[in-house]
Amino acid sequence: MRSVSRTSSPLALSLALALACQSGTATAADLIDVWQAALQNDKTHAVSRAAQAAAQPRRDQAAALWRPSVGLSATVGVATVETDTRGAQFSAPGFNQSTGVGFSTSVSNGSSGRWAVTASLPLYNPQRRAQQQQLSLSADLADLEWQAAGQALMLRTAERYFDLALAEETLRVLRLQLDAVQRATTEAQDRFTLGSVPVTDTFEARARLAGVRAQMLAAESDVQLKRNLLADSTGLPASALVARLPASAPASSPTSSLGSAPTSSPAAVPAAPPGINGGTASRPLAPWLIDAQAGNPTIRSQILAAEVARQEASKSSRRSSATVELVAQAGRDRLSGSGDFGSASNAGANHMIGIQLSLPLFTGGLRNAREEEAMRLVDKAAADLERTRQEVAQQVRAAWLGLSVGALRVQALAEGHSASVARRDATQLGLEVGQRTTLDLLNAENDAAFAQLSLAQSRVGLLLDQLRLAALTGQLDEAALRSVNGELTAQPP
Repeated sequence: MRSVSRTSSPLALSLALALACQSGTATAADLIDVWQAALQNDKTHAVSRAAQAAAQPRRDQAAALWRPSVGLSATVGVATVETDTRGAQFSAPGFNQSTGVGFSTSVSNGSSGRWAVTASLPLYNPQRRAQQQQLSLSADLADLEWQAAGQALMLRTAERYFDLALAEETLRVLRLQLDAVQRATTEAQDRFTLGSVPVTDTFEARARLAGVRAQMLAAESDVQLKRNLLADSTGLPASALVARLPASAPASSPTSSLGSAPTSSPAAVPAAPPGINGGTASRPLAPWLIDAQAGNPTIRSQILAAEVARQEASKSSRRSSATVELVAQAGRDRLSGSGDFGSASNAGANHMIGIQLSLPLFTGGLRNAREEEAMRLVDKAAADLERTRQEVAQQVRAAWLGLSVGALRVQALAEGHSASVARRDATQLGLEVGQRTTLDLLNAENDAAFAQLSLAQSRVGLLLDQLRLAALTGQLDEAALRSVNGELTAQPP
């Protein structure tokens, strides 16, 4: 069956896989298409997408902190007011000046109304400036986390894809091994009937057959679990997902028919480990460590987190407590009703514009305690940053070493696999001439199967180390994933 095009949409890929499933055949799932489907359906990535959407509103908040603010307040209700003034001095045109004058007014349960419009513009406010820096940094942090989430999705999808590919390969090898052991069991039974082998050979073959059957059942469950995990992440039909392994197929199946002539040949292996855009093999470790310290999303996020902690500490410092604002206010108060002296009303209007200084003089030690706490959190953020730098450096070394020795390991395993196949075929021949036992053949068959799976695992590990190194240095992108996808077989075995 023709493989699905890389440029197909997730919906088109889903339909193609569904049709393949309905027709009773399986199609090879393309790694790029699987990743593109995961972009739309992975739940963890959806959480990261929602978190990143808050970045721009935070930048808008940071820009609004230094703009003027205008507020309106209005109050309507019932009020009682009593005033009693004694010893006042009174003067008015046409009247003599009088001293010792008293005034009394009273309004009981009168109607009261008040409104005021207030505008303010911050001129000097260190706390607000620190808050602005925090909002901008948190927006940048959200963008970095989104970038890291995209790379994590890419790496997570590749790992799940290759987990499925290895599980399918394990099941395929076990099925072939089961067929071979069944033939060996039948042959042992026939030879025992003829009297050429002891009965122990039949017992050993049956025991090995039961063991392989148990392994195959476990492998079938493992394939279903890993296929469903990939299907949940991508939204693609699980029944039609068939993953592909890296190219350079092994020399021959470790479970070819017992009794066949030796047909093994050296497996093709790369001369040097593949790398990110082809450059990992020849590049020393030191530049990768430098790139990781500068480009790793987690390290960059920790740097921003430490700066956010420092801005929080500056908000609680003594020098940040004073604020200066330009304020303007207009308002009116009115009260009317009747009281002890008859009908009465009172109305007043006010208009004001000026500069307001606010300076807390004593906070009971609250400000100092907050500053001390914030400084300790700054120390913690710095310690977290250094720990992250160390962990990333260790991960880069592991991935680089995996790539540096990976190709040699693949070559060694390929040679071991070829030797295991040759040993199996020679053991079969020895059994036929009476120099080897059925147990020797079963052991050789098992060793050849193990060598086959180890070789597939090493090839997958080489590609995953390539992707991990790219992610650790902040370079994992679609081009890197396509490079890995290009090294896969056209169809699964």
